[in-house]
Amino acid sequence: MQIQLKTSKEKFNIFKETPIYMGVSVILLILLILSIGFAVTLGSVDISIKEVYKIIFNKLFVLSGNDTINSGPVHDVVWLIRLPRIILALSVGMGLSVVGIVMQAIVKNPLADPYILGISSGASLGATMAIMLGVGAIFGSNSIGIAGFLGALIVSILVLVIANIGGRANSVKLLLGGMALSSICSAFSSFIVYFANDAQGMQKITFWLMGSVAGAKWKDIIFILPIILLGIVFFMTQYRVLNLMLLGDDVAVTLGTDLHKYRHVYLIITSLMIGMLVYSSGMIGFVGLIIPHIVRMIFGTDHKKIIPIAAILGGIFLIWADVLSRTLIDGTEIPIGILISMVGAPCFIWLMIKKTYGFGGKN
Repeated sequence: MQIQLKTSKEKFNIFKETPIYMGVSVILLILLILSIGFAVTLGSVDISIKEVYKIIFNKLFVLSGNDTINSGPVHDVVWLIRLPRIILALSVGMGLSVVGIVMQAIVKNPLADPYILGISSGASLGATMAIMLGVGAIFGSNSIGIAGFLGALIVSILVLVIANIGGRANSVKLLLGGMALSSICSAFSSFIVYFANDAQGMQKITFWLMGSVAGAKWKDIIFILPIILLGIVFFMTQYRVLNLMLLGDDVAVTLGTDLHKYRHVYLIITSLMIGMLVYSSGMIGFVGLIIPHIVRMIFGTDHKKIIPIAAILGGIFLIWADVLSRTLIDGTEIPIGILISMVGAPCFIWLMIKKTYGFGGKN
């Protein structure tokens, strides 16, 4: 048994060598670009590849003033529906994967995901209040997303406040605070749904909780994508601190680093990123859990290597999940959250059984 485990680990050790790691990174980046390029040609509406790229290149580089290219149903399908949702899927996949890695380091738990600290319940409560009670109606059609974003952000801040009561926050206190607030938010959501007695509202909440990138709009993407990319770049510069977090506070202190302030900063930034993703796509689970596991299993635990790879892999994964959600059944779109859960849960169970990666300083 020990010999088999050693052989399995040695099989993946080759990917940790710098030249091979760089090669794999370039291949994944090319796959990401090809995925975006190919995914935009797929959909329920049959449009030729030539037409798709003629519209995209004309919009990007203003190659022609032809009205048939710049307007009409084909233009709207390609430029206003397909491409925005692909870019949003890319943003969500990248954001959730990187936030998942950071959350696992913060709480020192490989089973942590971006929503572990009660963020999902906070977002759910915000969305429930918007749908059932009309909270945030002044924001118009964006009221549900904005209420979800504010709910996620408020819960994150409250988790930090609770974890710091009676002493400095640590990973255990953050987890317990998140669990407590998650229960409170879930209880209030159920209370509102029960007394509102609105069947249509309940259906709306359920659909929002399933997650979808169908409502992607350029005006949202140009705001969300830069925030996600800045967050990813920031965490790429923080790899040393994230590596120390896996070793624990005691080891970090002996090495001259106090992790307390870093946890606060990281939680605020991850909460902002998750809030943006919740606002744009609802609740999409498992991405921030599965992708970090796969990346750690292959590339080890060094955050300098795994954060860029996780971002690219997460983007590819969600782009193709979105393609499947809108093409798997003719004339019907499956909520992307359902599809990912159906695939993600068995994969996660397999990864737990296999467990050929290290965590907490072990490779």
